[in-house]
Amino acid sequence: MNFTLRQLQYFKALVQQRNFGRAAQICHVSQPALSVQIKQLEDLMGGALVERHARDVVPTPLGRDVLALVEDVLGSAARLDRLARDQSDGRRSLSLGIIPTMAPYLLPGVLAALRAGDLSLQVQIREARTERLIASLKAGEIDAAVLALPSATKGLSEHTLFEDRFLLAGSEGRLLGLPQGADAVRPTDLKSAHLMLLEDGHCLTDQALEVCGQDRNSAHINMGASSLPTLSRLVAEGFGLTLMPELAAQSELAAVPGLNLIRFSDPEPARTVGLVRRDTTSGDGWFDDLAALIREVGEGIVSSCRIST
Repeated sequence: MNFTLRQLQYFKALVQQRNFGRAAQICHVSQPALSVQIKQLEDLMGGALVERHARDVVPTPLGRDVLALVEDVLGSAARLDRLARDQSDGRRSLSLGIIPTMAPYLLPGVLAALRAGDLSLQVQIREARTERLIASLKAGEIDAAVLALPSATKGLSEHTLFEDRFLLAGSEGRLLGLPQGADAVRPTDLKSAHLMLLEDGHCLTDQALEVCGQDRNSAHINMGASSLPTLSRLVAEGFGLTLMPELAAQSELAAVPGLNLIRFSDPEPARTVGLVRRDTTSGDGWFDDLAALIREVGEGIVSSCRIST
């Protein structure tokens, strides 16, 4: 079968963009050129890969089956290309994904430790939400990802790193005004409070809703902030309360005047930070070494937070 990587890239772009014109722009080719390559790929596959509508493009059942294999092939091709470049340069590479609620706080220490251990290591970082990181892992676009466990995804190997507990964040007035008092608050006590959370799609939002025993349709919940720094500034001004991971706590306290944090009563709610890779990826020691390094950095941050709060 004589399909090309270019045809596969064009097909993947077409499915993602759902429009021939936009796909052509993404691929930096003319629309007729992209259409010709898609038609040639369909001829090779023995059937239509997409349904062509006036304002939309929808994959056919055959197209969905082909797309799953296309992502595997393109992921493998990307790894081959990276390996070839590393070999020619005499360097090793690591492509690491990490979720946004951990990246700003964990990455500086992790990258510094990686660089101190191996100056020749080429590190590429991809910051994205959990769903996107898992897709990138499965497609071979990254080697490992730091995220909250469990990933609940078949074909991935998980390695627990450390526990990241949640604190309650808000202005001094908001925290002192809690009916339970600031010294004995439980997550489920917040049902009548005005909670502010990250926009839908962040795993931290799902975790916060779960530990507080609430759902996303509650009238007392505002989900719209795009980042923890935004949430920190909003609650510091008295607009509500939010759950703050220990990883972020000291950094946000230093950056946001008026932000106050208190601990929940035992048992404290928490998320489990883990490192994930594909089952099919050989560890060769690098994965365990990376896990140990990230664990050391992360435990240092949360331990410091526990001493000071």
